[in-house]
Amino acid sequence: MKAVVKWVDGVMFLGESGSGHAVAMDGAPDQGGRNIAARPMEMLLIGLGGCASFDVLTMLKKGRQQVTDCRAELEAERADTVPAVFSSIHIKFIVCGTELKETQVKRAVALSAEKYCSASIMLEAAGVAITHSYEIQQA
Repeated sequence: MKAVVKWVDGVMFLGESGSGHAVAMDGAPDQGGRNIAARPMEMLLIGLGGCASFDVLTMLKKGRQQVTDCRAELEAERADTVPAVFSSIHIKFIVCGTELKETQVKRAVALSAEKYCSASIMLEAAGVAITHSYEIQQA
């Protein structure tokens, strides 16, 4: 896997993935940014949410669950000192569908956290406390 991050100006950067997709990143105005794109640490949090959501949705579909919507709400705390690393992250999955089985949703969230989500497992190995919860909404 490869990526390139190019400085644009100020504290704005353009990242390009090895698969050819681009994303902008910028900083807060008090740090020289123009606040026109997500912060790099926000991108890391979004990536975690995408990785975990991919796992959960894939497992639910394999379990023949009729999912109509799946959302991951992430909330992170950062250290007060530099480097301001993530100290804790909570991921809440909101899964909507028809006749969803709680046992399967619970299992998908647990398997993502414990076995499949590379981003989550990597961050936990670095000392980030990651917790998970879920809510089921019938469509």
